[in-house]
Amino acid sequence: MDETGLKSLLERLPVSWWEADGELRVIDSGGGAFGDTGTAQRFLDAVRREQSGPSASGVGHGQAQFDGRLFDVHWCPGAPRQGRSRGLAVEVGTGPATDRRYDAFADLAPAAAFIRDAGGRYLWANHAYAHLYGTTPEHVIGKHVAEVDAPVDAARVLALDEDVLARGKPVRHTLTYHRPDGSSGQAAGHRFPVQEGTETCVAGIYVDISDYTRALHQRREAEESLCALRDHSGLPCALISPGGRIQQASAAAAEMLQIRLSDLVGRRADSVLAPASESAGLWRGWRDLIVRRSRRIQTSAVLVDAHGRQRRARLHLTTVGRGTARATSVWAVVTHQGIAHESHPDLTASQERILSLLAVGRSNADIAVSLHLSRQTVDYHLSRLRDLLGAPNRCALVARAYALGILVPQSWPPRSATVAPSPRAV
Repeated sequence: MDETGLKSLLERLPVSWWEADGELRVIDSGGGAFGDTGTAQRFLDAVRREQSGPSASGVGHGQAQFDGRLFDVHWCPGAPRQGRSRGLAVEVGTGPATDRRYDAFADLAPAAAFIRDAGGRYLWANHAYAHLYGTTPEHVIGKHVAEVDAPVDAARVLALDEDVLARGKPVRHTLTYHRPDGSSGQAAGHRFPVQEGTETCVAGIYVDISDYTRALHQRREAEESLCALRDHSGLPCALISPGGRIQQASAAAAEMLQIRLSDLVGRRADSVLAPASESAGLWRGWRDLIVRRSRRIQTSAVLVDAHGRQRRARLHLTTVGRGTARATSVWAVVTHQGIAHESHPDLTASQERILSLLAVGRSNADIAVSLHLSRQTVDYHLSRLRDLLGAPNRCALVARAYALGILVPQSWPPRSATVAPSPRAV
């Protein structure tokens, strides 16, 4: 083989050569181990420091470390030109110092890692990997998969190894494994081919996601339970964002508002509120919830459905999202609701007070004395109330006031919902 052919061969191998002058300054170099003359010069300087050589006139050989790699080095005068020497470096592996640095890093990494040969025998495993099986790396290295993994897992593990070796490229997946106590765990990561000497092996790096998967499962179960409670309780309810947009709603809420559930979710909550005199108090209570001055409040509001009919509802509002400066959302639950009715003029404070006293059983004369009104004025208001609420007599008027939510249910003495105190924290 001529010199050109030899240079071409060296370019394809982990071998490099150099030619240096009498001061060991590289004049020419080549081969696949070093990319350029500058690298060859640094290598020659490193060899000279380590071995007090090579010299321009001596012949010898030895091993040298360079950039974390281990080389067999041969040099001789070989002088085609006076005062010049030649050398050859063959890469044989990594140096022990690099191995120690890598081992310390890999052994203590939190991700579980291993290397197995093509037959399924462990060549290396770190502490995190051994911990998955409740043991130490010393008890894993050298064993076959079938000796470490449960029988139900061993065949699948070997099949995955064979698939990686056949593909010749990394594969990312999530797998289930069994611990020594019989419990199962899950891990996610990569499995990929690596070269160990002349043998192609399988390596893997995985993160144990058992706790994460368990938390997701528990969260999913909690969400399903909440949805079941929401949909089967029969209570109209909605989850509202701090900005006032409906994020979730029950089927009962959609039915109460005479709107499809898909149309209700996503719209602004104030779009289902009728203009009412107590709305200012409702918004004050809402702001207290969002900034966490209150965690829960009870209040009332007039809701309007898709057909324009109104009904008064008793609301319980509860914040969601602990440990944050602002509430992440608010659950609104309707605990009592009046019947739907066409919009009518708002009642005056006197009219609402008259209804409250009428519900107690007071006579017209007693009502007039209590409110410091004339008997004729009370008679006028009662007549007007019967017209507004569509009630033919006093009993029907009281019943209608409760049915419409004007009077607060389950409250004695009777009191008006429209002039109830501002939303109160509970």
